Amino acid sequence: MVVFALFVISKAGGLIYNREFHTGMSKLTSNDYLMLAGSFHGMHAITANISPVPPPPHPATATSTSSQTPTTFPVRATGLEVLESSHFRIQCFQTQTGIKFLLFTEPQQPNVDTMIKKIYELYADYVMKNPFYTVEMPIRCEKFDRGLDGFVKVRG
Repeated sequence: MVVFALFVISKAGGLIYNREFHTGMSKLTSNDYLMLAGSFHGMHAITANISPVPPPPHPATATSTSSQTPTTFPVRATGLEVLESSHFRIQCFQTQTGIKFLLFTEPQQPNVDTMIKKIYELYADYVMKNPFYTVEMPIRCEKFDRGLDGFVKVRG
């Protein structure tokens, strides 16, 4: 199976990282990459807003017999998560901070959600723990690149 590319989009919709792993995608200009990231960010925001409201948590699960009050987090609509065509699939994973990871794969690629979460772990370990990285700025981190190479090449 093939992983074509990875995009990381900031919470404001800017492309902060893109990496091509396989030459199966058509070559795009840097402006095309920026427009694609911004367009996906907009579609994701719109689809999150038009999603049906999730049901409230069941009262039996919201109460607890212990002395501590349970912490309940609001369930939010997620927006567009998968876009699939006959030749590729885009899987989106949005973090709690609003960063979006887009993984472009073959439609038949198994366990894409697990892969994208592992990529997020690499991001957390190598990018966010880098004292020289500024949040929302383009990602330039050799350890992250090497970690991605090792992880994706094992799968590809």
